[in-house]
Amino acid sequence: MSDLSASLAAAASGLKAQTVRIRVAAENIANANSTADAPGGEPYRRRVPVFEPSVDRDTNALVVRTQAPQLDRSAFQLRYEPGHPVADENGYVQYPNVVSLIEAADLRDASRAYEANLTVIENARALLGATLGILQRT
Repeated sequence: MSDLSASLAAAASGLKAQTVRIRVAAENIANANSTADAPGGEPYRRRVPVFEPSVDRDTNALVVRTQAPQLDRSAFQLRYEPGHPVADENGYVQYPNVVSLIEAADLRDASRAYEANLTVIENARALLGATLGILQRT
């Protein structure tokens, strides 16, 4: 396949990867203040997207493959709220190990990377169109 096809394959895999990053960050933000359903239970645990490099069989392009998001095993946040329905015997409630500021930064970074990959695809299509135009005139 052509270098153009390889560029499109790499950019398309990048779009998919950034879509996963955006979805995971949005889910983390949406669940940042949730608690367990019952005393002694665990709240939502932050998810982390996982990717691995791979080679596309058709184009020999280096692409990124998405894996299932992994659970972040860092400690939950504890807040002293003795009147809360799921507070422990000491009055502490476990909240998710999600830091909204970090998730917002990840979301912004993924959005910019998505736009960059989209620009690559748009430029490759324009180049292909220009090439076809030249070939039609000859």
